[in-house]
Amino acid sequence: MGSFSIWHWLIVLVVVLLLFGRGKIPELMGDVAKGIKSFKKGMTEEDTTTAEKGVDGKTVEHKSDEVR
Repeated sequence: MGSFSIWHWLIVLVVVLLLFGRGKIPELMGDVAKGIKSFKKGMTEEDTTTAEKGVDGKTVEHKSDEVR
C-alpha cells in the first residue's frame, strides 16, 4: 500500500500519453524552456538598465522641501 509497482506507473504513463498525445509533451517542454530563457534575459536587461543609470535599486533618495 505504500509504494507503487511498475504496473501502476505504466498505467499512469499510458493515461498521460492518451491525454496529451505523443507530440504534445515535447512541445510543452519547449515552451517551458523558452519561458525560462526569456525570464533570464529580462533579469539581465533589468540589471544592465539599473547599472547604466547608476541607480542602486535598494536606496531611495528623499529631498524634503523645508519651508521657513
